[in-house]
Amino acid sequence: MPLPHQLELLSPARDADIGIEAVNHGADAVYIGGPGFGARASAGNALADIERLCRHAHRFDARIFVTLNTILRDDELEPARQLTWQLYEAGADALIIQDMGLLQLDLPPIQLHASTQTDIRTPEKARFLQDVGLSQIVLARELDLQEIAAIRDALGAATDPARCTLEFFIHGALCVAYSGQCYISHAHTGRSANRGDCSQACRLPYQVLDAQGRFVAHDAHVLSMKDNNQSLNLRPLIDAGVRSFKIEGRYKDMGYVKNITAHYRRLFDEILEERPELARAASGRCTFSFTPDPNQNFNREFTDYFVNGRKDDIGAFDTPKNPGQPIGFVTRVGSDHFELMADDAALQLSNGDGLCYWDAQKELVGAQSNRVEDLGDGAWRVFPKDPMAQLHDLRQGTVINRNRSMDWARTLEKKSADRRIGVWLKLSETADGLQLCVTDEDGNAASAQTQLAHAAPKDEANNDAKLRESLAKLGETIFTPIDIVLDVPRPWFVPASVANALRRDAIAALEAARAAAWQRLPRAEPVQPPAPYPEDSLTYLANVFNHAARDFYAQHGVQVIDAAYESHEEEGEVSLMITKHCVRFSLSLCPKQAKGVIGVKGTVKAEPLQLVNGKEKLTLRFDCKPCEMHVVGKIKRGVMQQGAREAAEHALRFYRTRPAPAAFSD
Repeated sequence: MPLPHQLELLSPARDADIGIEAVNHGADAVYIGGPGFGARASAGNALADIERLCRHAHRFDARIFVTLNTILRDDELEPARQLTWQLYEAGADALIIQDMGLLQLDLPPIQLHASTQTDIRTPEKARFLQDVGLSQIVLARELDLQEIAAIRDALGAATDPARCTLEFFIHGALCVAYSGQCYISHAHTGRSANRGDCSQACRLPYQVLDAQGRFVAHDAHVLSMKDNNQSLNLRPLIDAGVRSFKIEGRYKDMGYVKNITAHYRRLFDEILEERPELARAASGRCTFSFTPDPNQNFNREFTDYFVNGRKDDIGAFDTPKNPGQPIGFVTRVGSDHFELMADDAALQLSNGDGLCYWDAQKELVGAQSNRVEDLGDGAWRVFPKDPMAQLHDLRQGTVINRNRSMDWARTLEKKSADRRIGVWLKLSETADGLQLCVTDEDGNAASAQTQLAHAAPKDEANNDAKLRESLAKLGETIFTPIDIVLDVPRPWFVPASVANALRRDAIAALEAARAAAWQRLPRAEPVQPPAPYPEDSLTYLANVFNHAARDFYAQHGVQVIDAAYESHEEEGEVSLMITKHCVRFSLSLCPKQAKGVIGVKGTVKAEPLQLVNGKEKLTLRFDCKPCEMHVVGKIKRGVMQQGAREAAEHALRFYRTRPAPAAFSD
């Protein structure tokens, strides 16, 4: 984990190849799913690929964190324990976990990090997780700067700043619920978000009805958030105590990871130039063959969420799709094409560009180009992939957006970054030849020698320049020369073949020295006696799904421990989602918004609302004191039946807090 003065850029990887490019584009650490038990069920990776990624990352002192962040059944504890050892042997630097039952097992001496699914919103929860041995904790996305600073203070940063690192999401898709506190997917489909299989009910359109059954909103995606973007808040986040800055996206493609990693690498490098008391958490500096731009990737428009306080424009209520950026307007509509005038005459369109526009019903309509013709002076003719008849409401004056640029995509399909570690090279004379010493910017050093009889150069004026040129040829390595010193008492003629061999041997020795110097991150020891949990009772919201997790909390003073929602003990209506996002606030129906408004004050009440999507109905209840919204519903009968079958199939032996209900009949 980064030291108190180090800033860690933490990038996602769907697979090892994307992870390698994340490192090449400036990531100090990468998080990736292993073969199982990760909270992105379809983003797993073989152990051999994890090992390959670790080898590449460790060359730059970058770290690889593997997600093991689902809640586990009793029958999964032993396979999960075995996997932790396999990941340790593959070279993983840390495991990201949610299930506290893992802390009861015989794990390897690998560092443990708290997943976002552990729902860290309070100083008390953060301090507890630190005290039980977690070295890095990712804070809830909903926190503001003051709340983050309060957690920093609670962790004792003043006395032991290296004990636990604060991690925070700075970019990517936002879950509307507090992480780990969403059960809609499981209640409606049996697919558990806490077990890596969310059905994303938050991205669906809903009818919003008030207590009298009147429509408040029609087909609105009221639970769908814009995408997170903290580009303008990095400095205050640093001052609040964040040291690991996390990019969301283990389902995202290579282009996204390259672009967003490079974007934040540039921003952090600017900060590091301004603030010499800070440092990067890994080695090497990056150069890019493109200009990073977050708008080029899929996004639902951007928000900085709650970092600077509650705002009313955090939702992507119109569509969960990517609306893109406006590029121009329609000037003419033909039978098989339309023409547009670009806002920027320098704009270039390409065959296959993703185009779209908003129709009269405020629905996003795709108009992907099949072929484009440049008419000159910013005018373009577009032949869309779909028939013109399907492009309803497309008329003169319609604003056209582009949400995918083929030129941009092709740029990122090629090599687009170079990461190099600076080295000093010093050539000196020995008793029987020459020695080349190389020292990198991290202080690692190595050398190589060659036996060579002295010969004076024929062209003494150009000899040193040619020798330096030979020694500087580090293009096939991960190094770049900072300075080359020829520390010889007399001019030497060194054949290019000899200089090249000497350079190769010295660099190979330096790589070996760096590998030998690499150290595993330390595993934190839990405090003794065991730290008490901040509460003495736990509901289903604690996600306790196995005996080991139950025993863990009991050992830390919890008296009443309910089973996880996935245990199907909560058969009635309960909170299926808890969120800081408030539909009433976003629709300007919040009683706090009405305060002081003449004629409105006292007439707006936080009465429940109802969400309807087809046959699915959910109730919105509002807890105004903490300013939270609860989405309330109940588990489907079919899901209960499915759960009973799975319990029999997997020999599920979870404790129950009351007698099991009678089995459902099909």
